[in-house]
Amino acid sequence: MNDSAPGRIVLLTTSHRVAPGLLSWPAWQALRAADRVLCADAGHPQLPYLREAGVEVEHGSATARELVDFCSTGRRSAVVLTSAEGESALTDGLARLAGSGRETMPALELLPGSYDLPGARLLDLVQVMDRIRVACPWSGVRTHEDLAKYALEETYELLEAIETGDREALREELGDVLLQVVFHARIAQDDPDEPFSVDDVAGVIVDKLIHRHPHVFGEESAETPEDVRAHWMRTKDAEKGRESVTEGVPLGQPALALAAKLASRVRSQGLDVTLPAGDGIGYELLALAVRAEAAGTDPETALRAAARTYRDAIRAAEGV
Repeated sequence: MNDSAPGRIVLLTTSHRVAPGLLSWPAWQALRAADRVLCADAGHPQLPYLREAGVEVEHGSATARELVDFCSTGRRSAVVLTSAEGESALTDGLARLAGSGRETMPALELLPGSYDLPGARLLDLVQVMDRIRVACPWSGVRTHEDLAKYALEETYELLEAIETGDREALREELGDVLLQVVFHARIAQDDPDEPFSVDDVAGVIVDKLIHRHPHVFGEESAETPEDVRAHWMRTKDAEKGRESVTEGVPLGQPALALAAKLASRVRSQGLDVTLPAGDGIGYELLALAVRAEAAGTDPETALRAAARTYRDAIRAAEGV
C-alpha cells in the first residue's frame, strides 16, 4: 500500500474451483483489517465462511464515488468481494476517477484470494457434463453402448493428430477423448444397480499408478526404462492373477496391433513359441508383425505411415 495514499480499496477475487473458505493469508489479512467489506452477490459461496470467521459483510454494491469518499476519510480501507461476473461498473468508475487527474485516489489493489490448482478446469468439465446429462434430451438418454463407436472414432482422430504432428489438433482431440471418459462416467453414475462416478474412475487409476510405480512411490529402484517396464509388468500380473500372457489382450483391436501385442507378451515372458504355419497372406502378415515388434517397430504405426504416403500418391495422380 502507498503510505501517502488516503486509504485503500481492495478488489478481492476468488476461484469457484477452490473450496470456499480456503483463502490466501493476504486475503484474510485484508478482510480482517478492512473498515468495510462489501459483496453484491448475496449467494457468494465465501459468505458463510467469512461470517464464521467474524468478518461482517455488507450485501450490496457501492459506486466508485462512494468508495473513494469513504476511504479518503480517515485513511480507511474497503474490500470488495467480487462476484463471478466481476465488478465492471465499479472498476470502470474507479478508472474514470483516477484518470481525471482531479482526484487524490486511495490505493487500488487487485488481490487474488485463491488460485486455480492444476487440473482445476477438469472440475468445470465434470459440472458441465452433469448439467448436459440432466438438461439435454439427447445426452440424457445415451448409454455406454450408444457411445462406444464415438470412443473409437475419437481415439483414431487423436492418433492422426499425433502422427501428423498437428499440435492444435492434438489439444482438441485429447479433449474429445477426455469427454468420452467423463461422459461414460456420468452415465455410470445413473446406473440403478452398480453406480460409480468420475471420482471412482480417477481413484482406480491413481491407485493403479502408485502401485505400479514402486520406484517412485515405494522403496524399489529403476534406472532404465526397461527396469520400469519390468516393474509394471510384474505388478500388473500380480494384480490380475493371470494364467496366460494372452489375458487382457483385446481381440477387437486392429489385426496388426493385435499380432504385435501378442508377440510383445511372448517376448517379455521369454516364451519359446513357434509361429503357426499356414498358407495365405494372413500368416505372412503375422510373421511380418512379429518381426517388426522384435525390431522395435510398431507394425500398425508403420503401415499407417505407409498408407498415408499411398494416399498422397493417389491424390497426386488425381491432380488434387
